[in-house]
Amino acid sequence: MFTNFNMVEALLETGGQEVAVADHISRADIRIECAPNITQTADIYLTPVQDFYAGQSIFITGGTGFLGKLIIEKLMRSCPNLSVIYLLVRPKKGKDSHERSEELFDDPLFAKLKEEDPKFRHKIVAIQGDCTIPNLGISETDQITLINKVSIVFHIAASLSFDEKIKLAVAINIQSLRDMISLCKKMPNLKSFVHVSTAYAYCTYDKIEEKFYDSPIDGDKLLTLMNCLDDNLAEEITPNLLGKWPNTYAYTKAVAENIVQKEAVDMPIGIFRPAIVVSTYQEPIRGWIDNLYGPTGVAAGAGTGLLRSVHCDGSVHANVVPGDMVVNALITTAWDVAKVHKDKIEEIPIYNYVSQDNPITYDELKDMSAKHGINYPTIKAIWYYSFRNNKHKLIHLLYVYFLHLLPALLIDAATLCIGKRPKLLKIYKKIHRFMDVLNYFSTKQWTFGNNRMNSLIKRLHPKDKEIFFCNIKDLVWDTYFQTYLQGIRVYLIKDPLETLPEARVKWQKMYWMHQIVKLVMALVLFRFVWLLFSAITATIVQ
Repeated sequence: MFTNFNMVEALLETGGQEVAVADHISRADIRIECAPNITQTADIYLTPVQDFYAGQSIFITGGTGFLGKLIIEKLMRSCPNLSVIYLLVRPKKGKDSHERSEELFDDPLFAKLKEEDPKFRHKIVAIQGDCTIPNLGISETDQITLINKVSIVFHIAASLSFDEKIKLAVAINIQSLRDMISLCKKMPNLKSFVHVSTAYAYCTYDKIEEKFYDSPIDGDKLLTLMNCLDDNLAEEITPNLLGKWPNTYAYTKAVAENIVQKEAVDMPIGIFRPAIVVSTYQEPIRGWIDNLYGPTGVAAGAGTGLLRSVHCDGSVHANVVPGDMVVNALITTAWDVAKVHKDKIEEIPIYNYVSQDNPITYDELKDMSAKHGINYPTIKAIWYYSFRNNKHKLIHLLYVYFLHLLPALLIDAATLCIGKRPKLLKIYKKIHRFMDVLNYFSTKQWTFGNNRMNSLIKRLHPKDKEIFFCNIKDLVWDTYFQTYLQGIRVYLIKDPLETLPEARVKWQKMYWMHQIVKLVMALVLFRFVWLLFSAITATIVQ
């Protein structure tokens, strides 16, 4: 029954007349009058956003990550007239930057792009570098190329681990941004630079507006401090540094915004703050995901039968946003940043991309996941689905001890007796550490200001609203969750839909086993209460 521990362990580690289009392009052989604000280039009509990207050279950091891959795919498919995308890629596991960039496009995410434009790869150039190294680890030759060619920059690279060691978090989330700003200041053709932060950078405030807040520490001072301390001493002082901030991720993201505020004055720069990013809603494929962060990890754990409880207030809004809508918003943000700079608006624009205009609670998220996910059980599940959000910490701990640790102890003991290596307790240790860092965000309610983001969306041309769909108000959550668990099953658990018939048979068997176990536990509890009652009665009679 419990035969998939290795898999689970791996998981943890308008402005006028509408234009007729085919997909998002109107060809000149269709006899129509071009709508206002639509630019005709060769045989292609370009929307204002597409026209902004036409002929531009783009530099992206974090391109091998979730949002990075999505924005590369979207730009290549929806902005066909862009010139080139330079992609910062670090060597890893014996593979150089070119090899890793080529492997990137083996992902099923790029299947649609390959069909529409088989030669798209010639527009993507890998730049060897590393955000943990000064000057992004970019060679002087490559720096000269980027300085002379690049006009649009997306700084997406970040350490997303909540419990990352402070020195590494500072190097990736702060120093790399500072180095990127220095590099961009030398770019004569720079039109737009978007730094991707997080909606929770200033999670210490109950209401988070699209503005700068006081930094927990001056960015320059923190960088100097980290350069002076060894790793052990830096870890020792981390709790004092964090103060009210819950983790090194939010803390360093807050300080990074201070770097932008101080050092990017007069630059065409903006800060984009997305909420919790989850799998895709519509494109290029529904339900695509490649990481276990946030609610996705919880859903994967519950769907495989491992996770029974999380400490979570189900009435709190789950501030989640689909990945494809996030990158569409990010792409249009770069267009708007250029306009803000051109209009000589002095303040650096900040964009909160959140779901509060179309809220969903954690209980609704759980219920819709179960409603649609139950139809797509995984063959790799080790037990039947039985999961709930527990608002009260004590009740959650009872679940943890009796439904996580006790079964794990018994099963590991049995595994040890037959000469195999026990793994379940080790897996639960990782799960509980993961849940602990989520508690802060799943038990607290925030209010976000998003007027600038909403204003941007309203000002988009009708065709841009369609091509770069990012209006969270038009998102249908029930439709989204139809493929949410299916995407986790296929893309994270690596369980293809071909195994679905077999998985459903196994699921039914586990359902009855689950009911039998519940019945036995109820009988044991009833027996215990009866004996206790009998003993008390006998004592009273005597």
